[in-house]
Formats: sequence, C-alpha cells, structure tokens
Amino acid sequence: MRHTWVPQLAGALAGLANGLFGGGGGMVWVPLLSRFGHLPPQKLYATCVGVIFPVCLVSAAVYLCKTDFSFLAALPYLLGGAAGGLIGGKLYRRVNPKWMKRLFAAFLIYAGVKYLI
Repeated sequence: MRHTWVPQLAGALAGLANGLFGGGGGMVWVPLLSRFGHLPPQKLYATCVGVIFPVCLVSAAVYLCKTDFSFLAALPYLLGGAAGGLIGGKLYRRVNPKWMKRLFAAFLIYAGVKYLI
C-alpha cells in the first residue's frame, strides 16, 4: 500500500525550508522528488523547477509583506538569474543526466561548505 501522505509531508517540509531560508528549496526538492516521484533525471529537474516556482512565489509574497525589501539591491541578481535560467533551460536536454547529478551534488557540497565557513 502506498502512503499518499508521505510525499505531502515531504513537500510541506521542503516548503518550510524554502520559507525559512528564503529560497534554496531546490536542494530539498530534488532528493524528495527523486525518492517519491520516481522520475527519470531529466523529468526530475524540470518537475523540480515547476514545483519550486509556486512555492517561491508564496515565500516571496510573505517576505515582501513582512520584511524590508530592496529592489535595487536585488535587480542585478534578478537580471543575471533570468539570463542564467534561460541559458540553463536551453542547455538542459544536452547535459547527460549523470553529469547533472554530479553538478548538482558539487553545488550542494560547495554551498554547504560556504555556509559553514
């Protein structure tokens, strides 16, 4: 018997992490969708982005309503992020899924080390 509440609970925890840390939920979503979504790697990453987007919108709305926000400070990152997202989306199908996993793991390790230092 498959428990439908497990992915829902996992999603709630990933959303909580996204809200607490102001993003970064993708580091939680990829392993969760990999475990519970039973998706091949290329669909996994696309689905992860599809899940992250509305969750980030909710988190962003809460942050914008409850805290100070500097659009001018965020603008260069938004522009660069949009450009990187466009390029990454176009290259997405050309990257071997095995290397996508390795790149993602390397990013997680790098980010984890930077948070500790």
